Amino acid sequence: MKFPGKRKSEHYFPVNEKGRESADPHFVQAEPFYLVGIDQLLVDIECAVEPEFLARYGLKKGESQILDDKIAEEIYRGLKAGGKILGEYAGGSVGNTLHNYSVLSDERSVALGAISRNITLGDYAFKYVRNTSSKVDLSYLQPSDNPMGRAVCFVTPDRDRTFGISKGCMNDLSPEYIPADVVEKASSLLISAYLLRSEGDPIFKSTVHACEIALKARVPVVMTLGTASLIESKKAFFREFIKKYVTAVAMNDQEALALTGIKDPLLAAENTLDLADLALLTVGEHGLYLAGYVDENYARKTTHKLHTKSLVDYNLYEFSRPMRLEDCKHPIKIYSHINPFLGGPAIIKNTNGAGDGALAALLHDVGARKYHQTKVPKSPKNSVNSLTYSSLSQICKYANRVSYEVLAQNSPRLTRGLPEREDSLQEAYWEA
Repeated sequence: MKFPGKRKSEHYFPVNEKGRESADPHFVQAEPFYLVGIDQLLVDIECAVEPEFLARYGLKKGESQILDDKIAEEIYRGLKAGGKILGEYAGGSVGNTLHNYSVLSDERSVALGAISRNITLGDYAFKYVRNTSSKVDLSYLQPSDNPMGRAVCFVTPDRDRTFGISKGCMNDLSPEYIPADVVEKASSLLISAYLLRSEGDPIFKSTVHACEIALKARVPVVMTLGTASLIESKKAFFREFIKKYVTAVAMNDQEALALTGIKDPLLAAENTLDLADLALLTVGEHGLYLAGYVDENYARKTTHKLHTKSLVDYNLYEFSRPMRLEDCKHPIKIYSHINPFLGGPAIIKNTNGAGDGALAALLHDVGARKYHQTKVPKSPKNSVNSLTYSSLSQICKYANRVSYEVLAQNSPRLTRGLPEREDSLQEAYWEA
């Protein structure tokens, strides 16, 4: 089974079973296989500061806050003069995920957002384009007369990260720049909670409009929560929004606590399933959890050791492929967990982007599901209307491995794909 992209053959399982069909390659190439994401386009500026610096500018440690554009420029110039700037990268949670998806799959993704109308060599917009994969389609972006948005990442000596956001044109996206035909044919629509911070911003209306289009076309809407303080401030709104529009939620443990009021990550994931069909929850050094639904007729028991935490034998059906709740006659909640790959990199300079990497892996698998449905429509695997191509357990392995690579590269965006072969990985990732 070949997946989207032009990866080498060892990444795919050989198709040698009798009765399998190979699709017309010209037909397959004509079909769209891409991810669409709406983002507040930003340039990430990473800098080293002391806690006193955060206090001077009234920044709450570990949170994401809005900075006045003039204050942001003052901070930037001061840190630049003091040699405190560690790097400047293309950023944004959705932007990172789109880039990583295209690197992993070697396939197209489509970015929707606003960018400076006039781009000059060396400016922030130029840096964004330069550091984004050529597979990310930027042709649908809305041109704006405002400057590029910036996210200043303040790294304190304890390696904690605090963000100050300078808006620029990041919220300028208007509904008329949402191409309905592009959204309707996508494998998923990716959004973030940041887009819904202020109902008066054009990008808020554009996001809701895109979600309405996706909902009618049954395109999975995947939402990353972004920051705990934002979720806390609009908890009721986000719970209702997720319940109405969102298929899968991606979050860390602090964001899950803000959304559900539950500290235990497994129970928080269970609670999230009351709102969405699928939940991805990253827990730092404790790995990640996946939670979803499956119809009891298609539930597959694990062959791994059963684990009990806050839920008894929670991984019993982790070999199942998750489904939408509405597609289950007799739904069962299913869970899987994995610890960091090889314990995590020996040296971690920055955790920025690890969750975005895990989400990119999940979205790649969702895209692979659509690809398989089109290429081999009569496959027995397509008799089940699942959300993903692989089981929860296998997706956990893939997401975990991508997170490791992001951490090892010390960059929120993958600079290369996964290694072609690894002796330490004895099992093939993709399920037959």
